[in-house]
Amino acid sequence: MSLMFVHWLRRARNVALLGAALVAGAPAAMAQQAPALPDFTTVVEKIDPGVVNIRTTASIRVAGRGPGGGSDPYELFRWFFGPEFAPPGGGGGARPQVPGQPPQQQPPGGGGEERSVPRGVGSGFFISRDGYVLTNHHVVDGADGIVVTLADGREFKAEVIGSDQRTDVALLKVDIKDAPVLNIGDPKTLKKGQWVLAFGSPFGLDSTVTSGIVSAIGRDTGDYLPFIQTDVAVNPGNSGGPLIDMSGNVVGINSQIVSRSGGFMGISLAIPIDEAMRVVDQLRDTGKVVRGRIGVQVGEVSEEVAKAIGLDRAVGALVSGVERGGPADAAGVQPGDVVLKFNGADVRRVSDLPRMVGGTKPGTEATLQVWRKGKTVDLRVKVDTLEPEATAPRASQDSGPSQAQTNAMGLAVTDLTQAERTELRVRGGVKVERAEGEAASAGITAGDVILAVNDTDVTGASQFNDLVAKLDKNRVNALLVRRGDVTQWVPIRPAR
Repeated sequence: MSLMFVHWLRRARNVALLGAALVAGAPAAMAQQAPALPDFTTVVEKIDPGVVNIRTTASIRVAGRGPGGGSDPYELFRWFFGPEFAPPGGGGGARPQVPGQPPQQQPPGGGGEERSVPRGVGSGFFISRDGYVLTNHHVVDGADGIVVTLADGREFKAEVIGSDQRTDVALLKVDIKDAPVLNIGDPKTLKKGQWVLAFGSPFGLDSTVTSGIVSAIGRDTGDYLPFIQTDVAVNPGNSGGPLIDMSGNVVGINSQIVSRSGGFMGISLAIPIDEAMRVVDQLRDTGKVVRGRIGVQVGEVSEEVAKAIGLDRAVGALVSGVERGGPADAAGVQPGDVVLKFNGADVRRVSDLPRMVGGTKPGTEATLQVWRKGKTVDLRVKVDTLEPEATAPRASQDSGPSQAQTNAMGLAVTDLTQAERTELRVRGGVKVERAEGEAASAGITAGDVILAVNDTDVTGASQFNDLVAKLDKNRVNALLVRRGDVTQWVPIRPAR
């Protein structure tokens, strides 16, 4: 064997050994680079005992044995689906009902029996050692009986202390000592992408946990709740269960899913626990929730309107209507104002204001900062108790013929009569007789009342037409338009 061949063999062996070492070391290197998946077991062991299953029942009257003593073959179906269940073809002894008439009485000897039937399932969790349980309003709404089952199998009958439909929060009480309480966390510390866990009884399957991440924070779907959006699997039966962070703290109550099928599709919504606990405090004290009101209708501030009225950006809540004689009216709030702050807190979105006002105790004097005619105005308003708003008189509309000329915005306007100004409680403004072109495209119609152009009040038809003639035709302007009880800024560009 030549020396050259021996040398080649040695080199080949060294290369093979090196390659084997690299291959053997690859998994270890990859393991060091890959992020470790979270281990939820410690959190689950801590939370499980404090989560409960909630079963509700309803009482219905079902048919018993017939006069002849024979058993109704469809009695079992009525036990589940209610006394009005009628089998195909109308058999089984079902008695027809006349629409609009009360159900016919059970014939003599028919009996009739009140039974408690399953109504629904949900979840909840302990918030105090003396047995207070937090869940959703829709879990217990309309129930005649509520049974709470703990993770260790113990069952207790529960009493509804109070329930609030607006926030979908309910407070129950069971007779137990030293209940396993969950720690209340701070949802304001949540960040998008953070791991969270949902506990509950989906489809009645007790002691279930699912995991996912926070998808969005402050998701607006209603007046009083900014929801936490997650991709945690939540299904029917999870309602009322806790949403838990990785420290084992409750940050929300699983409440809703966004779905086209009725099952989980990747979007679930949870009530922030701090919002829920504010409701709990009132439910525990009085059994009901009392909210504040100031008597305004509000809408969104668009980018175009913000620029037209001199705001740096589209923030705040645009006042589109003020209840006559209400708290805001007494404080001097005017339609067209943009509420920027309530009690010193920024109103970033239109949905912020109802939550802030609703969470203020009635009788409290609060501060409002509004944007009006290019500057901020500070007002003081006494918060009233939320109740159905009174309907203010609607503005009269005259659709008769008019000789008014159409201006560059496509509007023909006339002066308001003194009676119309008194009825609308305005000092100026003009009434639209015709709307064409740009104005009609923007949604303005005959009978609307125009109160301002950008930051300038409208005093009459002649002054309004002069204002329109001097507007910059290269920018979007805003008209403050009143229609009936609602006042709104309408962006519009004069015709070139």
